[in-house]
Amino acid sequence: MKTETLPADHPFAIPHALDVLRNHGLVAFPTDTVYGLGALAFDPLAVERIYAVKGRSHTKAIAILLHDARQLPEVASDVGEGAMRLAERFWPGPLTLVMPRHPNVPQAVSRLPTIGVRVPNHPVALKLLANAGPMAVTSANRSGAENPLTARDVLAQLGGHIHLILDGGHAPGGIPSTVVDCTGPQPVVLREGPISLDEITKELGKIED
Repeated sequence: MKTETLPADHPFAIPHALDVLRNHGLVAFPTDTVYGLGALAFDPLAVERIYAVKGRSHTKAIAILLHDARQLPEVASDVGEGAMRLAERFWPGPLTLVMPRHPNVPQAVSRLPTIGVRVPNHPVALKLLANAGPMAVTSANRSGAENPLTARDVLAQLGGHIHLILDGGHAPGGIPSTVVDCTGPQPVVLREGPISLDEITKELGKIED
């Protein structure tokens, strides 16, 4: 397989990426942290290819990226008021919500009853997601290898194994997202990242006011 690299601002970049995705292919693209490797979230064949390409264990679930909070009910069940409030306040941005997995989401994405969901704050990622719909996305590297911050990094690790790389320049890297478990009666912060525990607590407190 030949891996094609296309500038993300090329007029045919998004249409070509959609064609690849709709034919069970994989696309790498920049996010607000590292370059991600993605497939359509409801395409189990393509999602399985992510595991194979990365050498990733099936015990590790793959996150779902969305274009905006309104898509959350498509991939998660029992979306509570707290989860939706956090999504509307902090998305797009470094917040991952752990939610009950919607029955329509293939087990290839997560063999657990839960999934992690996020909206990345990056124009290339958002444009692709706006057109493609929910995507299963993980870092575009071999499992355990260095996180890719450029298209060249992706090509060095995954060249010949994926179909397309959208080159959107240097990804910023940075601190991993804040993770909030929204599967119980009250959201619980599992990992504090760029969004602080105080910010999360303050936003949730507005529900009771």
